[in-house]
Amino acid sequence: MTDASTTRWNNNIHYHRRILDVVPAGARTALDFGTGNGLLAADLHARVPDVTGIDIDLAVLESARAEDPGVRWIQGDVMSHPFPPASFDVVASVATVHHLPDLDKTFLRLAELTAPGGVLAVVGLAKSSGAIDFLYDIAGLVQQARYERRHGIWEHSAPIVWPPPHTYGDVKRSAARVLPGSTWSRLAMWRYLMLWHKPAT
Repeated sequence: MTDASTTRWNNNIHYHRRILDVVPAGARTALDFGTGNGLLAADLHARVPDVTGIDIDLAVLESARAEDPGVRWIQGDVMSHPFPPASFDVVASVATVHHLPDLDKTFLRLAELTAPGGVLAVVGLAKSSGAIDFLYDIAGLVQQARYERRHGIWEHSAPIVWPPPHTYGDVKRSAARVLPGSTWSRLAMWRYLMLWHKPAT
């Protein structure tokens, strides 16, 4: 098992720490949906004993299996795969939500899979639409150039959707609408962080 966050760098790996830092104490199960090359699932498995990675793309899952044979790898669609409700103490992803067309349905489905007392943590991409977004984009260009000089960039093989279909505002409003109590933060390097803690009762 490798620690992707210390051995390789790209914009997505850079933000794994934001998810790992909110893993609840005593978490036993985790789901990385849209796992791609499996790096987040492998990082989660260093903290959570039972981790599942799901992705619709079979070819990219072959790469994921090589990251950590101890993770349960599933080819499937998180929106329709027959996971029992409230199965996971951690439901997480990096750069996946923009692959799914309906934000409200996506967030409701992920909330359904999150166990009481668990956390839903999403680092996602969205489309810039206002002055604040473009300021973040400029800061992201500077920050990415600095990290690339220091670390190089690891190229993933997962499918890419660009440009994202939703704006940052769309994502923020959807999360507020269907996940009461969620928090949303704009990040540099074309990302946002959405966190939601499911009530324990």
